[in-house]
Parts: sequence; C-alpha cells; structure tokens
Amino acid sequence: MQPEPGTIWRTIETWRPATALAESLWAFPAVETMHVVGLVTVFGTILVVDLRLMGLASRTTEVKRLMGDVLPWTWSAFALAALSGLAMFASHASLYVANPWFLAKMGLLALAGLNMAIFQFATTRRGHSLPAGATPPHRARVAGALSLVLWVAVVFCGRAIGFTLGIYS
Repeated sequence: MQPEPGTIWRTIETWRPATALAESLWAFPAVETMHVVGLVTVFGTILVVDLRLMGLASRTTEVKRLMGDVLPWTWSAFALAALSGLAMFASHASLYVANPWFLAKMGLLALAGLNMAIFQFATTRRGHSLPAGATPPHRARVAGALSLVLWVAVVFCGRAIGFTLGIYS
C-alpha cells in the first residue's frame, strides 16, 4: 500500500528503526556524533585540497598526488556522514523537510558536488595536473575558493538545523 501524498514523511518516521532511534536516550546522540565526525573529516580533507587549489598550502605537492592521498578518506567520511545523516533524517523526517536550514544544506551539498564534478571533469578530461610548486591557474583557484565557501555554508546550515528543528513544523 502506497502512503498518501503529504504523509510520506510521517511514514518514514514511523518505520521501526527510525522510531527506535528517535526514542532512544543514547542512539540519536551516538548517530549524531558519527555524523559530526564524518562531516569534520570530509571538511578537513576537502580543506587540504581546496587550499592547494588556491595556492595557499601544500605547494610542494602535485595536486593529483594530494587528491589521490586525501580523497579516499574524504569518500569514506562522506559515506559515514551520509548514512548517519539519513538515519537522523528518518527519525524526524517531517520536521527536517519543513526546516529551511535543512533544505539549504541539501542544496548547498548539491552545489558542492556539482563544483567538484565540473572541476574533476575539466581537469581529468583535459589531462591537467598542477605540478609541485606551480601557481594554480585561475579556474583551480576559483574552484577551490567556491568549494571552501560551499562547505563552510553546509556546516553553518547543519548547525542551524539543530537549533531550529522544531520551529518550522
């Protein structure tokens, strides 16, 4: 049986694991902690790459090598943040979808992903790699700065969600 339109969020919230998470004294804080650890790791590893792309740090390391070293950590941490975030969302889905900070965070995540995809496509497709010691081209500096701004905004919106979750229901 399909849920009625407008009640899909309530249907998600009443899913047994989501209810258990919402009602547990320790489970939600534990999942939230995993989410924060994942997000901080994503942000930190992306920060290293962004600062290199902007020419502000790690200038003695080729960008391709730096990304090869850092991105496996980024993707693992992103998986942790996404799975824990999905669990938290399920526990209070109707509150999250009504919260403009949550919606902004999701939009900013999409923009950060699009920025990364465009940069990766443009550099990988053209075979470019920023060698050690080289000054980054304008596109790389813009991509790094935009990424940094988007991820700071994602973190800001995430914190705002916690303070405003019940306000917009």
